[in-house]
Amino acid sequence: AMRVGVPREIKDNEYRVGLIPSTVRELTAKGHQVLVETNAGIGAGIPDGDYQAAGAEIVAGADLIFARAELIVKVKEPLAQERKKLQRGQILFTYLHLAPDRAQTEDLVAAGVTAIAYETVTSPQGTLPLLTPMSEVAGRMAPHVGARCLEKENGGRGVLLGGVPGVPPGDIVILGSGVAGTHAAIIGVGLGATVTVVDRNPEALRRI
Repeated sequence: AMRVGVPREIKDNEYRVGLIPSTVRELTAKGHQVLVETNAGIGAGIPDGDYQAAGAEIVAGADLIFARAELIVKVKEPLAQERKKLQRGQILFTYLHLAPDRAQTEDLVAAGVTAIAYETVTSPQGTLPLLTPMSEVAGRMAPHVGARCLEKENGGRGVLLGGVPGVPPGDIVILGSGVAGTHAAIIGVGLGATVTVVDRNPEALRRI
């Protein structure tokens, strides 16, 4: 059995949480102990009581999570103040995005933890099952963000992507038809915009 810890995310504007109650229930049913920091799920609309009902122990403060957990499950990379709390031999499971972050990489090496990045977990088929959902979300959000930026009150040109009778729809250009690009195209078409997808690989466009 393993002691799993879920600290509350402290990165600016991060409201997600590492585990949801249904996953906690699966872990505790298999004999694992799950520690969840107070209000870790509140930003995602999950109160402490839901975690307790699923078998988790609610812990006050991240210090106790980092001190007691063998496996730490997060969403975003640990910030500098969190990295100081890591202990040799612990397992850290989260999105890490180490390529542009030398300081984090060096801190994780020095801490002596086993750090597993969600974005590098690869299936037997060669896909990235933990990165794909995030790309889907990003793609589906992109047209909404673009539409908001086009509003006059946000400094845009006052373009309505879907147009109205007598006014042509807005244009959306998508570079690349991977997971994010494909989902952006789906939402763009749904908004009624004129969508153009550009990809170096013509075969990739057949999916859309």
